[in-house]
Order: sequence, then C-alpha cells, then structure tokens
Amino acid sequence: MIPEQIPARFEELKHVHVVGVCGTLMGAFAAFLRRRGIEVTGSDQNVYPPMSDVLSQAGVKLQNGYRAENLMALGRKPDLVVIGNVIRSDNPEAVEARSGGYAYTSLPEAMEKLLLPKTRNIVVAGTHGKTTTSSMMAFVLHHVGRKPSYFIGGVLQDLPHSFHVESTEAGRPFVLEGDEYDTAFWDKVPKFNHYLPDDVIFTSMEYDHADIYPDFAAVKRAFDGLLSRIRPGGSLILCQDYESMVGLEKKSPVPVITYASGRNAHGRNADYQLGEIQTTPEGLLRFGILKRGSATPVETLELQVPGAHNALNAMAVWILATRMGIPSAQVREALASFRGVKRRQEERGERRGVLVIDDFAHHPTAVRETLQALKKRYAGRRLIAVFEPRSATSRRKVFQHEYAEAFREAGATFIAQPYDTSRIVADDQFSSDQLVKDLTDGGAQAWVMGSVESGVKQVAEFAARGDVVAVLSNGGFGGFIQRLLADLESP
Repeated sequence: MIPEQIPARFEELKHVHVVGVCGTLMGAFAAFLRRRGIEVTGSDQNVYPPMSDVLSQAGVKLQNGYRAENLMALGRKPDLVVIGNVIRSDNPEAVEARSGGYAYTSLPEAMEKLLLPKTRNIVVAGTHGKTTTSSMMAFVLHHVGRKPSYFIGGVLQDLPHSFHVESTEAGRPFVLEGDEYDTAFWDKVPKFNHYLPDDVIFTSMEYDHADIYPDFAAVKRAFDGLLSRIRPGGSLILCQDYESMVGLEKKSPVPVITYASGRNAHGRNADYQLGEIQTTPEGLLRFGILKRGSATPVETLELQVPGAHNALNAMAVWILATRMGIPSAQVREALASFRGVKRRQEERGERRGVLVIDDFAHHPTAVRETLQALKKRYAGRRLIAVFEPRSATSRRKVFQHEYAEAFREAGATFIAQPYDTSRIVADDQFSSDQLVKDLTDGGAQAWVMGSVESGVKQVAEFAARGDVVAVLSNGGFGGFIQRLLADLESP
C-alpha cells in the first residue's frame, strides 16, 4: 500500500527517487517525470549504455550501485520512492525506504493512485503480442488526433517516448501494456491488477514466467483477475485462437467481441476472422477482416510489419478503435503507416550481403511465429536463427521439446548456453545441447555456441551472401548483434 503521507496529486511531486531505474519501464517512467519538471534521482546495480545515456540526457541523476544514502542524493527526503519489481526485500535502499519513514510504492500502484483513476484505460494483455498491440493502439489514437497517454514496455518506432501522459482528465484515453509479471516484493500480484481497465484487448494465454507461476492454472487465475476488474461501460476484445481462451467471455462483466485467425477450430465462431493474407509487390501485408457469417471483408488492412500474428494484433486494434467511434478509414490509414517496435523483427543492418534481424522472441510460440513471418517476408533467402535462452521460462526445461519444433522453421540454428542458471536446480535447467541434438536428429542444421565471442565467429563464418540472421533474445546477449555486424564488415 502507498503510505498516507505521499502527495495526494501527481502534480504535487517535486522529487522522486527510482530504485532499479535502468529497467525498460522504470527508465521510461523516470524520463517522463523529468519531462514534467520533476527532480529525479535513481540507482541501479548495472548503470551502463544505452539506458544510462538516455537517462543522463533526460536529466536523471544516476547512482551506480545500491546504498541507503542514495535516497538523500539531493540532501533531502524525496516526495516518493518508486521501487522496481526486480528489487529484493534485502536491497539496502528498499530497507531504508521501509524503515526510514519514506513514502514508497511500486510503479503500477503509483499509476493506479496518481494517474489512472479518471482516464479511459485500455489494457492490452496476453502471453504474446502485448508490446506490439499496445503500440499499435497508442499510435492509431495519436494518428487520428485523440491525444492518448500510454505506457508501453518497448521502444516505439513511431512515437517519441514509451511513457507519455497527455492528460489525466476524465475519459481521456490511456493505453497500457498489461504485464502479468508480479508488481513488487511486497505485492506479489500481476502489474495489471493496478491498471483500472475500462477496455481490455486479450491477445493470447499460454504458460510463461515459470519463476513466479507454478503451473498454467496459476496463469489462468491471474488473467481471470484482470477480466473481473474491467469497469462498467467497458469492453473485452478477446482472441479465440487459443483453446484456453474459449469460454472466457462468460467470465466478463462487460460486452465481449471475439476475434480469431481462422486457422483452427477454436475460432470458427468468433465475431471477426482474418481473411486471406497476401504480400503486396511493395512488401506490405494485406488482409481482409471478415464478420461472422460473411465471406466479404468489412475492411481490408495493410501493414508494414510482417506475420500473421501481427495481422491478428491489428485486427484487435481495428475492432476496439472502431468501437470507440473512430472511422474505419482513419484506422486503416493509421495502421498502414505503423512501423513497429524496436527489437520486434527489427532490421539492424546488412553487411557482406547478410541481413541481421533483432527480435525479442523467447517463448516457443513466439519463436515459431517470428520465424514463419521472417521466412515469408524474406522469401528465397536462407534463414539462420540465433537464440539465447535468457527469460526465466526459457532457462528452464519446461519447453525443452517445444523449442525443437519451433526452430525447425529456420534453415540453420545456433543456440547459446542458458543465461545464469545459478538459481535453478540442475534437474530443471534447459539444455542447449539437448535442443541441438533434437534438431540434428530431425535432419536440421544446428550448433551450440560456447560463448558470445565464439558464437559470433561461428555465425559470421557460416553465413553467406543473401542469408538472413535472426537473433532472438529478451536481453542484451552480450552485444551479440553489434559484434556480428562488425565481424561481417571486416575482410
């Protein structure tokens, strides 16, 4: 809970200290506070570029390492200490905040109390597609002049910031990426529990975050909680591509509109389905939206971002945007100019005729969909996948065999060793060697990489002119992409 002594209104904040400031969302929040003229200090265990540069340029005063005295960096107590969800209870700054009489909170709870009570909150949730779909939604609202606020866990190609507050007045749109990961060490509930949803786009539901959810049933309960919190007058835009999501409309307290790709039986009764997906001569994704019972599209959309999964994301945005009274033609125009999100099928450079792609995919479903999209976009070119098991789930063996199926979409695969398994018992650890064996036993080309440095050399020596290299990681991967581009550039 937020202590009673914090300022009652956001506008009363003069100085905020952020613990764990170099995280993507925390850093975006800190930079936003500075843009609003609030003094911001922050600390992190690893203060390094590019986030350290971004924060320094924004005017955030950074401390490297956690110390109790960091809270008094300006010589006085901050009005509020915001503690990131990666911070443990024994962190010296967390201990000082709790024992020293400071007003402290988590970022989601600060937003719930200070920013979201009156706005029309559009929460995009699901195992996959949250960042891209929330970015699409924010961009459409911006493009048509609705002046949205938004909070998105990625770097947008089309908007200048990941965190922007236009207005907290009643009814003004606020788009939020609804993360199901937990809020803080004292508040072990999903972040989206604090987001006061009016409208929810629910894209997908699979098992993930094995470090905090013991099984799929726990994941389902978390999303059930989100649906129960939708405020009267809102709506639920519900994907039915996943068997686990069929029937969830019965749990919704608000009207439900369903959508699906039409690729499986689960979505045959959805209100809207994707029509045929084509690639235009200009390389755009073109597809129709079919209303249930009709073979004639009610709208045809084009996207610059590839993949059937992005067509599905765009359809969800089209449904909610038109429900909000935005003319379909305006939504179509906005989506056609949407350029995507960094680290989502992002072209990072081409050297020696080898194109290098950066992508965040780490769940086997996301890996499969991403590789399928890239194969279609770069048809005729060999696709090489490079994967770092880095997320809490991918470092565990829960999807050991599913990854083998996902990576069969690539022409060749290089697998790094899992990132830091020191806190995972040996029997639960993901095995890169086993994945490579499963792939090669099935006739695929695959290799284990010993280190980032040796892996860069392996891939650079293997890649030939015309190849596309997709580097998949949800972290920094030791600068693998920059190193690979440099190696490819050298004679």
